[in-house]
Amino acid sequence: MLFRAYTPRAPLCELIEDFWLYEGYASEHLHERILPSGTFEIVFNLREDELRIYDPSNHERGRRFAGALISGPYARSFMSDTAEEEAILGIHFKPGGAFAILGQPAGEFANTHVDLGTIWGPTATELRDRLCGLSEPSARFQFLEQAIIARFPDPLIRHGAVRKVLALLTRTHGQARTRDLARAVDLSQRRLIDAFTAQVGLTSKLFGRVQRFQHAIARSRHSTKVDWAQLAVDCGYFDQSHLIVSVR
Repeated sequence: MLFRAYTPRAPLCELIEDFWLYEGYASEHLHERILPSGTFEIVFNLREDELRIYDPSNHERGRRFAGALISGPYARSFMSDTAEEEAILGIHFKPGGAFAILGQPAGEFANTHVDLGTIWGPTATELRDRLCGLSEPSARFQFLEQAIIARFPDPLIRHGAVRKVLALLTRTHGQARTRDLARAVDLSQRRLIDAFTAQVGLTSKLFGRVQRFQHAIARSRHSTKVDWAQLAVDCGYFDQSHLIVSVR
């Protein structure tokens, strides 16, 4: 299997974590659980013009999308179809980075998937077709970078309070309370929630919950034998069952 990642140059690096590419991916399972990250992805299927997403509680309940897809910020898990992942390329946005490129409030994409063509029209199909026509990972990354730079807003408008709250939630692994965050940026709780949701896609409380879960998963990977009950308490959960429920 081939995996490549590329960090775009400025100014895209302000909004995007990386571009990524998988080719020759094969799984033993028909479906793969995607854990919540609270961030956006734009995904291109480079083999066929379709992607399928399933409900984690019912693998028979699925939706079909075009081969160019927006995956909004999720606060819960979902299932992907591994048969559609033999060759896929994606854009992984930083928290709060996608709304500027997509040109719409991020909250409209929370916990959902949307065909990229619904937002960008025929340009989405043209972009995917060009990516499919290229063979080298570097060429695909460079073309995608140029295409996204053309959509970079000038000037880039970002809410300073949201950036500060994101930094606080990252530093506290999602355990900062909304009232404390609002006080730190001198906004009412309602104003903070509205601004944060519009730029990030989830409320600050939900985004913090995802950050806490991701922190727990990251810590679990550093040990060959995990005491899940103790890990749950250390990461701010009431108990192990509270940690388990948080991913559903």
